[in-house]
Amino acid sequence: MRRAANVTGCGVALKAAVMLMGITAAQPGTSGLLAYEVVGDAVPEPLGGLAGDPGRGKEIVLDRRRGNCLICHAIPVAGEDFQGEIGPALGRVGARLSAGQIRLRLIDPSRLNPETLMPAYYRIDGLNEVAPEYAGKPVLSAQEIEDVVSYLASQVSER
Repeated sequence: MRRAANVTGCGVALKAAVMLMGITAAQPGTSGLLAYEVVGDAVPEPLGGLAGDPGRGKEIVLDRRRGNCLICHAIPVAGEDFQGEIGPALGRVGARLSAGQIRLRLIDPSRLNPETLMPAYYRIDGLNEVAPEYAGKPVLSAQEIEDVVSYLASQVSER
């Protein structure tokens, strides 16, 4: 689910300028995705005003099929073997990033880094090599995004 890196230097600069001004991102057509506003490096408001549940968020983060976060990230959870080292460790992520910053990184990390390997969990346009079960729909629902944000934002100390 990586994006093709065919953006020119001028396009990257324009994209960065628009991102920093704060824009509303909405998927065209009948995608069913909720609109959100990007402000700087964050989506400060929860998707659809939904409240996240950290318990459900933890289940998604640890689920090797749904969130599959552990393939690239490590998090201090006992009994979870084979954690990744490609992405930053998620222990204390809530002390390093706001909920809004975490939310944007889940929704569409390519807005911050067009070369990222991290998939967009709440985007359906402009994706390549999408598994058939995800074609035309986001990897995570708005509620699941908010659940994961709630869990990760609660990670403020190494346990």
